[in-house]
Amino acid sequence: MKWKGRARSRNVEDRRGKGGAVVAGGGIGGILIVLLVAFLGGDPGAILDQMGGSAGTSSNQPYEATAEEEQLAEFVSVVLADTEQVWTEVFEEEGMEYVEPTLVLYSGSVESACGMAGASVGPFYCPGDYKLYIDLSFYDELQNQFQAPGDFAMAYVLAHEVGHHVQNLLGVMEEVQPLRSQLSEEEYNKVQVRLELQADYLSGVWAHHAQGMGYLEEGDLEEALTAASAVGDDTIQQRSRGYVVPESFTHGSSEQRKSWFYKGFEAGNLKEGDTFNATDL
Repeated sequence: MKWKGRARSRNVEDRRGKGGAVVAGGGIGGILIVLLVAFLGGDPGAILDQMGGSAGTSSNQPYEATAEEEQLAEFVSVVLADTEQVWTEVFEEEGMEYVEPTLVLYSGSVESACGMAGASVGPFYCPGDYKLYIDLSFYDELQNQFQAPGDFAMAYVLAHEVGHHVQNLLGVMEEVQPLRSQLSEEEYNKVQVRLELQADYLSGVWAHHAQGMGYLEEGDLEEALTAASAVGDDTIQQRSRGYVVPESFTHGSSEQRKSWFYKGFEAGNLKEGDTFNATDL
C-alpha cells in the first residue's frame, strides 16, 4: 500500500504506556482463546469476565516505542485518514453526515466505555465512545501466528473496526444489541456472524475506494483476503481446538469473510451489504 509521506488523521489518541497489564485466567492458552474469539469486533469486557480477567496496576514508567512500532503508528494514522475521506464522501452521497471515530493506541491494557480490556483481546471498537482500540503489538500476532503478513492485511484490520463504527452510525448496532437478551446463545451467534460479515463488507467498500485513489499496490488485495481467511471462525477453532463447532461461530467462516470483503471491494457502496437479509448464510 502506498502510504508513506501521506496525510495522517488528527483523530489519534496515544495512550501507550498509560495502562496496566491485564492477566486472563488459563495461561497462554486462555490468552490465545480470548484473542481468537474477540478479534475484530468482540466484546472484550464480557470475554474477560468469563475468563476471570483482572486488571493490573498502572505503570508510571515512560513508554519507549521501537522504531518499528512508531512506523506502525504512522501507518494506522494514514489508513485512518483514508477511511475518514472515503466514508465522509460515501455518507454525503447518501445524504448523511459521517462522524469520525477516534483511534486509541494503547499498550498492555486500556479503559474504554465498554470496560477494561487487555492486548490479548485484539483490536476492537467500542460503540459507547465512538473509539477504535489497537495495541500495535497485535500486528506481530497477525503476521506470525495468523500467517497474514503485509501492510494491507493490517489495513484490513483497521478498516474492519471502522466498519463497526459505520454500523453504529447507521443504527445497525442499536438494533442488534438488544437481541442478546432475547435470543438463545446459538441464535444470537448467528446474528453476530451477520454483523461481523457486514463489517467485512464495509472494509471492502473502503478498499474499493482506496484502489480508486491509487493507493493499492500489486498484492494488496491478496493480503487482505489472506487476513480475512486467517481470522475465520473455522480456521481459528481448528488451530486452537483441533476441531470446529459451527454453532459457536461469531464472526463467520474463512470463506464467508473473504467473500463478503470481496463483495464490498467490487461494489464500493452501502447498498449491497445487507448481510442480515442474505439467504446464503
